[in-house]
Amino acid sequence: MKRSKRSRRVKVSADGRGVVSHAGVGMLRELAQDTGLVAGVNEALVDTYAGPWMHAPGQVFADMAVAIADGGDCVSHIEVFGDQHAVCGPVASMPTAWRMLDRIDEAHLPGILAARAAARERAWAAGAGPDLTGLLRIDFDATVTISHAEDKENAAKTWKRTFGFHPLLAFLDRPEVSGGEALAGLLRAGNAGSNTAADHIAVLERALASLPAHARPRPGDPDSVRVVARSDSAGATLAFAQACRERGVWFSFGFPVDARIQVVVDQIPDQAWESAIDRAGGIRDGAWVADITGMLDLSSWPAGSKVIVRAERPHPGAQLRFTDVDGHRITAFITDIPDRVIPGQTAGLELHHRQHARVEDRIRQAKATGLRNLPCRGFAENTAWLETLLAATDLVCWAKILGFTGTPVLARAEIATFRNLVLHVGARITRGARQVRIRIDETCAYAHAIAQGWLKIRAAFT
Repeated sequence: MKRSKRSRRVKVSADGRGVVSHAGVGMLRELAQDTGLVAGVNEALVDTYAGPWMHAPGQVFADMAVAIADGGDCVSHIEVFGDQHAVCGPVASMPTAWRMLDRIDEAHLPGILAARAAARERAWAAGAGPDLTGLLRIDFDATVTISHAEDKENAAKTWKRTFGFHPLLAFLDRPEVSGGEALAGLLRAGNAGSNTAADHIAVLERALASLPAHARPRPGDPDSVRVVARSDSAGATLAFAQACRERGVWFSFGFPVDARIQVVVDQIPDQAWESAIDRAGGIRDGAWVADITGMLDLSSWPAGSKVIVRAERPHPGAQLRFTDVDGHRITAFITDIPDRVIPGQTAGLELHHRQHARVEDRIRQAKATGLRNLPCRGFAENTAWLETLLAATDLVCWAKILGFTGTPVLARAEIATFRNLVLHVGARITRGARQVRIRIDETCAYAHAIAQGWLKIRAAFT
């Protein structure tokens, strides 16, 4: 019998000097300062202090956001900076972070939203902005955040038979990187409805206000930036559609497939169906689309609205539903996007709406960035936590666009991978010539890409 050779044990001691873990978080912390997020939050919360502060509230807010981006899911995780003083400088304690969240009440929340909007404007001006000649796609979706404590304010039973909260979020689709920009979020009680038009309108207003002034739609202006609001059937309400029309925003909402739609699908002539397309513009096998606008009464919807249905053979092993017709999965959406705006006409509009599914990835990554757990008992504090994690999402997105588009494996890395490869990188601290230098571990696979990306982010704001 062969015996496996035992690996040689290394000697362990606690006398290391000049080394730092999670060195990449310093990059996000600098980005928060360069975009003006720190200064904006300072201005929003300055009146909550009776005298001079030891830790500026904007810096505490930014540090909390960076800690969330680094994987923190409770306030105590701001202590991830415990060994980062050589990189980040003094960092607030956990009680100070709690007090900062307490100060963001209903009266001061608009100031935080304005600070985040101003930071976005500066980040876009530095090169992180999208192409405004194309479509800006704002994706709306709600999710359930589980609460394991019954004493959290407004935690309630959810429609999924769980207990917790039901926040509604809006993300700006940024397909060039993995993840979008978190434009707005509305924390709601767990029993909040899915089709609540007032909540969708409130998030729409926040999302538009979060955009730089030159990137907001101007109703009636033919040269206006073109913005589309996309949602599943939860957003398909007349009030929300009308609110989009009044604000100069086109809409693309999932349309409920009920008995009426099933009857219409049975009446569609074979020649009215056309093949669906994929992202590359090729034919999507086993999927067809048809415009059924003329077969429905849409007089109550904004003028120009049209309904498109899609029939697709279910994937192998998929269970058929009662809304399926002749063994085909039927889905539908309603939109007012004019003709010839999106290539491909009916099939192009269907592909454009189908890409709304990317919001599920945005929410999944948000849940890996602080949304999985709302750690506070008070509803106002949890609302502040939500804004903090949305700011963390933005910082990661801007860092990828500004610093790592030349390294696709990092730009398209999901948040867990981005943490392991970039934020958690080890480094050595050296001092000389009145400077502090961070020497990233050269054995790291992307050491040079991280160093160059950090410098690119700095250069974008100089």
